Amino acid sequence: MSLRRRPSLPRLALFGLLTALSACSILPKSEPLRIFLLPTTTPPQQTSEPTLQHALRIHTPQASRVLSSPRIAVVPQGNEISAYQGARWSDAAPVLLRDRLIEAFQRDGRMPSVNNEDVNLYADISLHSDLRAFQSEYVDGKPQILIRLDARLVSRESQRTLANRRFEVRQPSADPSVESVVEAFGKAGDALSGEVLEWTLSHAKQMPQS
Repeated sequence: MSLRRRPSLPRLALFGLLTALSACSILPKSEPLRIFLLPTTTPPQQTSEPTLQHALRIHTPQASRVLSSPRIAVVPQGNEISAYQGARWSDAAPVLLRDRLIEAFQRDGRMPSVNNEDVNLYADISLHSDLRAFQSEYVDGKPQILIRLDARLVSRESQRTLANRRFEVRQPSADPSVESVVEAFGKAGDALSGEVLEWTLSHAKQMPQS
């Protein structure tokens, strides 16, 4: 009577590895991550009004942990906040909004010296803010963008708040697709930047020229 030989341990390990690899091959592949820039509309022509001499520093808005990430936030219902799957901003939302504000001032031209807190340049006025909302919300089953920003202007000389204001912009999205939502974010960002621009300039005009 002959005994059957047991397979060696290396062969068993190899068989197990091949089985695992074959099982992995039938799993669904994950969708590629899509990265979106914050779009902008056609920039207006530079104004011909006299240029102010004040230098402005725009600080990155403070925000909650959810809004301080590159995820594209969405509120599908009630107080539930989530994010669009497989889609991200090119940078954290507060940074995108800060850069959009700087771009608006640079395109306008009435206040030529505009920088952020990372640039060690002189500034007469600082724009600080808290980003309270930067998300898509569903209203009556349709998505609309909500950007809410609490802004305050601070004088470098006195270190006092010159003015403060809450800005809120809502922009409907053409449809629920991520592409349309991103496009609506861009329009809302442009609208809010325009309001912040005019508000800041109106207060800067009341200050003595440096």
